[in-house]
Amino acid sequence: MIKTILLLLAVIVAVPLVLYLVAPRVLFNSARGALRRKGGLVEKSVIAAGLRWPYLEGGDPKGDVVVLVHGFGGDKDNWAFYAPFLTKRYRLICPDLPGFGDTSRDPELDYDCRLQADRLREFLDALGVDKVHLGGNSMGGYIALLFALAYPERLRSLTLFNNAGVMGTEPSELQSIVEANPESSPLVPRTPDEMRDLLAFVVHKPRFIPRRFLELLHGDVAPHLPLMDRIFEQLLTDMLEKPLNDDLHKVTVPTQIIWGRHDRLIHHTSATVQHGAIAGSELVVFDDIGHVPMIENPAATARHHLPFLAKH
Repeated sequence: MIKTILLLLAVIVAVPLVLYLVAPRVLFNSARGALRRKGGLVEKSVIAAGLRWPYLEGGDPKGDVVVLVHGFGGDKDNWAFYAPFLTKRYRLICPDLPGFGDTSRDPELDYDCRLQADRLREFLDALGVDKVHLGGNSMGGYIALLFALAYPERLRSLTLFNNAGVMGTEPSELQSIVEANPESSPLVPRTPDEMRDLLAFVVHKPRFIPRRFLELLHGDVAPHLPLMDRIFEQLLTDMLEKPLNDDLHKVTVPTQIIWGRHDRLIHHTSATVQHGAIAGSELVVFDDIGHVPMIENPAATARHHLPFLAKH
């Protein structure tokens, strides 16, 4: 019996190790699938704005709809860590934005955030969804904020997770890097090592990521680097030349702003600027989180987000 148990333990340890060395994609996909199942998420797709939109959906089909939008370089699975906190009560929908994830990456398409907000409306129309709770992180928050300004009648609430599109009173580390070297694209990793550095740049307390997974993640973005450069340049130009600071008073939907004080991409003063300008907005600032609160501490983020959703 002891020998049998030891043999089983050896197999349990050996199989993931062999997969990691020989077929890391299988192990990675298995982990991603397990995370989706934990949140009750299923991958689907729909045609909207002339494009195929893959998305994750889960939760109560009769519940209020929560739509969450990822940031630059991200995809629908950015919300998989957070999903278990929402799917118990809400119908959760997390799309891949055009140009990212498994959607079309047409190099001729214009990826201006205002156009992306319009495409997001067409995505909701294609799903037959009228009114939603909308949230977005980083670039996705920029798009969500633009959506709230253009289509307030479609929203029950707006949640901004470290969103782009609004200038704070102090420059961020990313802003300083770009101002020193305008030709750089610091959020576009060109090697596995740069992928590691990027992931560490985004969070406050970086975690170890095995080398084979870094190579896998970089391999997924490598064919799209020229397009990512172009989208980043367009996003940066919009943020610096057409920030939404002067339009914030026009936001009429209930708004919650969730931020990590250690955000190196967008300075935390952007959160206080938005809170001061958006009437009735709620502000939550975490002292031990960086740019992606829904990934760095999903439980703490949900403790603030869920009561806000329930009110509206």
